[in-house]
Amino acid sequence: MRHTISVLVENKFGVLTRVAGLFSGRGYNIDSLNVAPTHDATLSRMTIVTRGDDTTVEQICKQLEKLIDSVKVINYSKTDYIDRELVLVKVSASGANRSEICQLAELFRAKVVNVEADSIVIEITGAEGKINQFLSLLKDFGILDLTRSGVVALPRV
Repeated sequence: MRHTISVLVENKFGVLTRVAGLFSGRGYNIDSLNVAPTHDATLSRMTIVTRGDDTTVEQICKQLEKLIDSVKVINYSKTDYIDRELVLVKVSASGANRSEICQLAELFRAKVVNVEADSIVIEITGAEGKINQFLSLLKDFGILDLTRSGVVALPRV
C-alpha cells in the first residue's frame, strides 16, 4: 500500500541525510522525496512517499519521530489530504503532430513552456493518476526527457 508521510523538521545541515539513512538502514524504499523550507525559515517540510503495510509504515513514523531534528510526523494516508506533483516532459514534435500534442496538453490543463523545431517541453501539475495517464498518452509521440518533482502534500483540515 502507498503511504504519504509529512515530516516537519528543523532546517539544519544533515537532517536529510539522517532521514534517508533511517530508511536505507532498515531496508525501506522511498518512492518520492520532496524537501523545502516552510513559511517559518527555521523549519522544512519533507514529503515522503513509500510503500508498505500499515505496521511497517507505523514503524517508520515512530523512527522518524525519534530523530532529534524531527518536530512533527503525520501519516497522511490516515487523513484527508491534498497532494500534487510537477512534471516537465520533453516530447518529440514534428509539424505533423505538434498541434495534436498541444491539444492533448490543453485537455490535461498542462502548459507548453518551450517549443523547438523538433520538440516541445510541457509542464503539468496534478495528482499522480492524472500525470501518469498524460505521460502514457505522450509515449506514442516519443518522450525525449522527463523530470518529476516528487509529491508535495498538505492536510485538508
